[in-house]
Amino acid sequence: MVSACLLGQKCKYNGGDNYSEKLSSFLEGQEVISVCPEVAGGLPVPRTPCEIVNGVVLSQDGESKDKEFREGAAICLKLALEQQIDMAILQSRSPTCGTNQIYDGTFTGHLVKGSGIFASMLKAHGVKVVDVEDI
Repeated sequence: MVSACLLGQKCKYNGGDNYSEKLSSFLEGQEVISVCPEVAGGLPVPRTPCEIVNGVVLSQDGESKDKEFREGAAICLKLALEQQIDMAILQSRSPTCGTNQIYDGTFTGHLVKGSGIFASMLKAHGVKVVDVEDI
C-alpha cells in the first residue's frame, strides 16, 4: 500500500503531489494499492492545511477535520487488512501518513516525533509502515 500522492496522484492539500521517482523504481514489478485517506474521508482537493493539535486534527483556520481524517484512515485500514498487505510506504510528516515525524500543530513547520492517524492505525494492527524517505 502506498500514499497516492507519492505515485503522482494530485491529492495533496494544495492540489499537488509528492511523486517519487526513486519509489517508482523501487516498486517496479510489485502489486501496489494506492490510497489517500484524506480523500477517502471526504476531504476536497485542494483543502486547508491540517495538523494534529492535542490529538485532534484541525485545519489551519481552527476547524476540526478529525472525523474526516479518522473515517478515511479507517476505510484505508480496512482495505489494507482485507488485502493482507505486507507493507505500507507513506508520505513523510503528513497528519495522516507521517511515520516518524509529524508537524507539531502550530502550523510553523516545526516537526516532532510521532505518527499520523493512518500510520498509527496501521502500526496498531501490526502492519509494517515505512517512511518514503527511508526507501
